[in-house]
Amino acid sequence: MDVADSAVLLLAGFAAGLIGSVAGLASLFSYPALLAVGLGPVTANVTNTVAIVASSIGSTLGSSVELRGQSRRLRPLALSAAAGGATGAGLLLLTPADAFEAVVPWLIALASVLLLVAPPPSELAAHASAAAGPWLVLGIFVIGIYGGYFGAAAGVMMLALLLLATRDTTVRAIAAKNLLLGFANGIAALGFVLFGPVDWGAVVPLALGFLAGGRTGPAVARRTPPGALRLGVGLTGLGLAVYLAVETYA
Repeated sequence: MDVADSAVLLLAGFAAGLIGSVAGLASLFSYPALLAVGLGPVTANVTNTVAIVASSIGSTLGSSVELRGQSRRLRPLALSAAAGGATGAGLLLLTPADAFEAVVPWLIALASVLLLVAPPPSELAAHASAAAGPWLVLGIFVIGIYGGYFGAAAGVMMLALLLLATRDTTVRAIAAKNLLLGFANGIAALGFVLFGPVDWGAVVPLALGFLAGGRTGPAVARRTPPGALRLGVGLTGLGLAVYLAVETYA
């Protein structure tokens, strides 16, 4: 990993951490950057999951106000997210590399379309049910599996679920989403460190960028309407999906 590649990953990590902590689309920036510096699909995904834990640390540190009073609700959800992340990581390690490479464009496209067509978080919250119950725990587990396997837009899915199930404010749901994804990614990352092909030369600059971007994200979430941000990231994600599909299937 030379200086230029490290600089690319540092900048990509900052952008991914910033966008991911607000909109939940970190991997749409960081994963292509890892491919661009020469990592293979599975190595890039494993390396990305290990590095992205730093984003959750940064965003959690920046969300202490929003997380206040949520500990009782978040404890069982954190266990569910961690179990899902472990399951997703196991699936990834058992999936042939060629099969994973083939499915990545479709995962990115699905995540991007979801971002573009989903109602704004405030609208979701306005029509939500006050009940959470076991369905929320199960939903967090399923999203945790996806997060541990690949994770593009897992944050968007989790944010919508939290708003629908809890009727909480958007910024508090964003803070909870970042913490729960941190558990899912953290458990998956531990498995990848022990059994996966982690590229540590790429992890360090990417994680530093993630940490800084994730720490900045909560302040942005408090001040910025999500519409324009979601539109830009969604269109970028669709472009990346088309590019990767052409590279994979051409």
